Amino acid sequence: MGAGHHHQLYRPGDTPVHRLPPQCKLLAVVAFAIVVVATPRERFWAFGAYAVLLAGVAVVARVPPGFVIRRMVVELPFLLFVFAIPVIGLGERVEVLGLELSREGLWASWNILAKATLGVVASILLAATTEPRAMILGAQRLRVPQLLVQIAMFMVRYLDVIMDETRRMRVARESRGFRARDLRQAPILAKSAGALFIRSYERGERVHLAMLSRGYTGTMPVISDMSAGVRQWLTAGALPLAAAAVAVLTTLLAHLPGLGLT
Repeated sequence: MGAGHHHQLYRPGDTPVHRLPPQCKLLAVVAFAIVVVATPRERFWAFGAYAVLLAGVAVVARVPPGFVIRRMVVELPFLLFVFAIPVIGLGERVEVLGLELSREGLWASWNILAKATLGVVASILLAATTEPRAMILGAQRLRVPQLLVQIAMFMVRYLDVIMDETRRMRVARESRGFRARDLRQAPILAKSAGALFIRSYERGERVHLAMLSRGYTGTMPVISDMSAGVRQWLTAGALPLAAAAVAVLTTLLAHLPGLGLT
């Protein structure tokens, strides 16, 4: 593969988080997500502490809040579902702002919203500090199945190529006076999508033949050293370990008589 190219989610920088090997960051984010998901929904303080930990990572990585917030738009479809749960939920009803909502639905909404938001923010920080190609090579270091790694490699490498082809086809249509104003233009758009699929398929065949002619045997060579030392693993593990400590601490405090910490 050629040199990696910057992605819209990636924010170039030279911070301690950027310099960590990708496999360390991948495993740290997965471990953090597991801790968050395993935390009972009643532990409000724990979720607040997790948010503070992610904010600390963002500060160290020099990722501004606006960068994260703009990319959280991917969560909007899930928010619509989350807000609908208390309305359509069953069981005991409580009044909130003049609306009769399901108590269990409110708990479920909070549970999904808190955990999904923390997971999305952690993923955004991972993508902001790790180039897509490096992330895939990190997955290869973690012994992710080769087939999945290679599919992801080609997807990252050729996604921009396909998008450029789509833009060229759109420019060609518009230069001929085409404007998609209503459903009457749907057949033309469908034909364009079919032509794009055929072009992509043919390009994939040419790329595969070119790889075979250069000795491709089913595995991609790793041309960069991304080995990680103990110190780097410990640095990356600081986030999930701190989250685990918070989860344990809030659980212990919740069971102390008289505290009732949630």
